[in-house]
Amino acid sequence: MKSAPAPKKKPNQQQTTSLFQWAMLVVFSIFTTIPFVIFGPDVVNAIGKKIYDGYQPLPNTPANLIPLVLAGIIVGWFLSTLLIRIGTLLGKKWEKTDDSEKVTMFVGTVLGFVVATFFISLLSSFNLAKQVVALYVLGIGVLFTAFTIYALHTMKETLPWYRGKVKAKRTGMKILDTNVIIDGRVYDVAQSGFIEGQIYVPQFVLEELQYIADSHDPLRRQRGKRGLDILKLMQSEFNIEVGVHDRLAPEQSDGVDSRLVRLATAVGGDLVTNDHNLNRVATLQNVRVLNINDLALSLRPNVLPQESLILSIVREGNQHGQGVGYLEDGTMVIVENGREHIGETREVMVTQVIQTERGKLIFAEVEGPEVDNTHRRKSPKKPIG
Repeated sequence: MKSAPAPKKKPNQQQTTSLFQWAMLVVFSIFTTIPFVIFGPDVVNAIGKKIYDGYQPLPNTPANLIPLVLAGIIVGWFLSTLLIRIGTLLGKKWEKTDDSEKVTMFVGTVLGFVVATFFISLLSSFNLAKQVVALYVLGIGVLFTAFTIYALHTMKETLPWYRGKVKAKRTGMKILDTNVIIDGRVYDVAQSGFIEGQIYVPQFVLEELQYIADSHDPLRRQRGKRGLDILKLMQSEFNIEVGVHDRLAPEQSDGVDSRLVRLATAVGGDLVTNDHNLNRVATLQNVRVLNINDLALSLRPNVLPQESLILSIVREGNQHGQGVGYLEDGTMVIVENGREHIGETREVMVTQVIQTERGKLIFAEVEGPEVDNTHRRKSPKKPIG
């Protein structure tokens, strides 16, 4: 049984580039050889007469043209190799260039030389040689190209092909996301003066709040209405802009989080959120994030080992004999041998403090007798000695 013929391999990019380079070498060698063959004998004879008065011109025989042909091939080979190396370096740099920069350079070059063509008729009126006119036009074209590219770079924030790619100067604007508005703590933080600058709510965030408030799920509907109430309360006390800068992030298909990051990048603002995933995405794109949860964690009281606490043990722990209580800020305290004291308020000694991604986890042991529930957290005991 005959085996099926192997499929033909398509030439890859490297093979295509190699063929193109060889073609350039051959073409340049031919083009440089032709002038050597045509004008070479006259040049050689002229040089020979200047060097030696009795010089006899060489006849145009094939044997005498062979050195000129070889010289043309060598010169063409050298020039084509040099151009290939320069072209390769420029090609690699062009591939690494951002697409927006490519568009800017292309537009700038076209506009520069379009403007330069208007000077051809003006320069021709001075009865200048065509070569001089061509040099003047080339110089004017390069000058206007550089000026146009510079002008386009100064307008990056308004050009459509730079949309979402230009990080604007920091404005200090605080952009609120949906979750932080529903959470409600941002109102207290703003009221206390810890949020400075202009507060901004995108229109698409307001629309998402409205969508949640119209949900058939009672819990989601309650969350959406709470967010709208918080936003209304903040508008009555603070100067809040809504939807003014949304044109900088118009892509509705990208989702709310992506548009928030793009908007913060475009206006040079800060994202105020409590969404962990949005926090990570924005940080990776060099957008400053003010996380309400991080602020709450940083304000929790610092509890150290060997410190006494007054704690209400409210339930049993996961391990045998453990009890669980909570500090005023919600930090969980696991009390060894505290199961038998559930429902009591006891003095406990902190034995270990572990920092986790969600906050601190405190371990303690029952120390003193039952105390009154009105007692508050004690200060740490002073070391003996």
